[in-house]
Amino acid sequence: MRKSYCTDSAWQKVAAEKNDSARFYLIFNMLTESETNPVLDMENAEKMLVPCEENNDKVGQVLCIGCIGYDYRAFGNNAKSMEYNMRAYAIAQETRSPRLLVAAALLLAQNYLDLTDYPKALAYNTESLRYASKTEQNIFTIMSYQNMGEIYLAMNRVDSALTCSQMAYQLSLKTGIREYLGPVYGQLGDIEARMKNGTLAISYFNLALDEAIKSKSPKFTSKAYHAIANYYYNAGQKDSAIAYARKAIVVVQRTAFFTMTIKPAKLLLDIYRGGNIDSAFKYSEMHRVANDSLYNIKAVQQAQLMTFEEEARRADLAVAANEADEQRKENIEFALMALGIITIIVVFLLLSRSLVTNERIIEFFGVVALLLVFEFLNLVLHPFLEKMTHHSPVLMLLALVCIAAILVPLHHKIEKWATHRLIEKNKAVRLAAAKKAIEQLDKGVK
Repeated sequence: MRKSYCTDSAWQKVAAEKNDSARFYLIFNMLTESETNPVLDMENAEKMLVPCEENNDKVGQVLCIGCIGYDYRAFGNNAKSMEYNMRAYAIAQETRSPRLLVAAALLLAQNYLDLTDYPKALAYNTESLRYASKTEQNIFTIMSYQNMGEIYLAMNRVDSALTCSQMAYQLSLKTGIREYLGPVYGQLGDIEARMKNGTLAISYFNLALDEAIKSKSPKFTSKAYHAIANYYYNAGQKDSAIAYARKAIVVVQRTAFFTMTIKPAKLLLDIYRGGNIDSAFKYSEMHRVANDSLYNIKAVQQAQLMTFEEEARRADLAVAANEADEQRKENIEFALMALGIITIIVVFLLLSRSLVTNERIIEFFGVVALLLVFEFLNLVLHPFLEKMTHHSPVLMLLALVCIAAILVPLHHKIEKWATHRLIEKNKAVRLAAAKKAIEQLDKGVK
């Protein structure tokens, strides 16, 4: 099981990585397994999501938001899960990254499978597999094939389910990614049981059990034991069913997965009901305790989720406040720039009217002032052009050429007019000063 914590140093490592593919796997490996502790997983994802949003890191946003959606599904909150998964899917679509779209489409397919909306589940899972063919094979590719097999099995399209599950199995061996190999074996066992191939079914269930034991996963081990117990129960072999159901209980009885004792305890209750009253009572009580524990755990988790959601809301507000501060600073800078340009022009005009200035100096400062005005306009218009052209380099170039085609002749005309007026006024000042000097000389001679 992966364990990681989203610290500042972890984010710095992510931020330093400019390659999208490498950053994808860095962030993915920092997020914990949902099956170990979904609340911690959500907290880690939310912590990583804040810098990802502040730095507009789309890769991190898709992974973190999708991770939160996946965890909500683990709590049975499919509506909240779908809300987050749709957000992740929308961002993935913006990036057009096949790697991100594989995961995002898969998560929505799982939501629709839970809703038993098989056509939509099939459509999103097909999309996930289509994008998977355009990028490297990873854990999401395996999960996508496994989930497709689950959808087909739910639709009773057993042959298609078998094909997809076998593909998930082959990819697990090919890539060496064995995290879901046990569940894949279990799914193959379910398919063979559905096809009435008892020998193959039990073989796959045993392989699922071996893989679960190797991975030291109490959860997958209990699931495998319960699958075998259920198989023997349906086959009428009650002694074997009892033995494996008890093992399914023991392996998780003192772990965080204690509530997984509900199904095997229910199976044992069904076996002993009407026969061994003491055993029936024992497993009835175990079933009740496990149900009560599940209820209590859910109550605690709901409280934790409420805390998490409040922290997430505050984090979102902090991000929004930072963005507003940045926008405010930018607006102040633009206002100061505009005020500075106007002040320069006014001072220049006042000085040029009252002081005798060299014509070349007037022309030079006239050009500088006008260039400042036009460059400022270009700076202000640039964000609007990016939005209108959707950051297309070709459209941006055409727009800037059009603006230049208008600004350059206008700049030339205004420059010529302004400098001519200033020079003429300057000459008038010089002439007036000369006349005044002559008059004073004439008075002196007289």
